[in-house]
Amino acid sequence: MNIWIAIGVTVLGCYAVKLAGLLVPAGVLERPLVRRLAALLPVALLAALTAQQTFAAGQTLVLDARAVGLAAAAVALMLRAPFLVVVGAAVVVTAGVRALGG
Repeated sequence: MNIWIAIGVTVLGCYAVKLAGLLVPAGVLERPLVRRLAALLPVALLAALTAQQTFAAGQTLVLDARAVGLAAAAVALMLRAPFLVVVGAAVVVTAGVRALGG
């Protein structure tokens, strides 16, 4: 398949999703279930992306330095550290484990 066809299909798909969102009546968006789902969906998608990027390498499950870095970030979050400290802790721990051959 030509790459430009794939790009065009993606553009049309994104436009269709955006248009569908604009055509939803306001009354539907005010329902409590829809509001709750709209609040929780981005968190669930980000958690899934984080898990996939941390524990997968192609088609296999791996536990490497990325998992240790994620654990360090989780500890920093539990200690209520600022966001930059959380990211920094994850980076430093991951780099340290990789430098030690992990």
